[in-house]
Amino acid sequence: MMQWILLSLMFIFSFIFMNMKHPLAMGLTLLIQTTLICMMSGLMTKTFWFSYILFLVFLGGMLVLFIYVTSLASNEMFTLSIKLMIISLMIFFTSMIILYFLDKTMLLQYSNLEIKSTFNMNSYLMETSLSLNKLYNHPTNLLTILLMNYLLITLIAVVKITKLFKGPLRPMLN
Repeated sequence: MMQWILLSLMFIFSFIFMNMKHPLAMGLTLLIQTTLICMMSGLMTKTFWFSYILFLVFLGGMLVLFIYVTSLASNEMFTLSIKLMIISLMIFFTSMIILYFLDKTMLLQYSNLEIKSTFNMNSYLMETSLSLNKLYNHPTNLLTILLMNYLLITLIAVVKITKLFKGPLRPMLN
């Protein structure tokens, strides 16, 4: 059920993103979309480690985009379209009504939540420990160490390539 809600929200934010005109609003929509995708992938794999890493990578990219956009279009105002909000709410409520009629066991899931929560937590902890064990054991630990070294060398190369006195994107007027 949670996956259906996240899927409908991802569809809505994709629709909103296509109708945005201001770059900062597009960046905010992209950040919300990234959060929803990370939540969806975490629910599908039962561990959120990959989702955390994916979110941090996208957040770093979004910070670069945010700095670039604010230096280019810093004083532009953006307004919210009422028509777009009404259409988005109608799509969301329609998907929730469809979910309610399709999922007859939704009420039963919430009534047995306490009984299932202890069993799910134990299986979740076992699943997490096994998946992290596979990441750092012998066959895959070499790949992990290679990726760490690659990221370190890339970081050092980027720091050495950048020019200290040519930093801002637009020149400052004195």
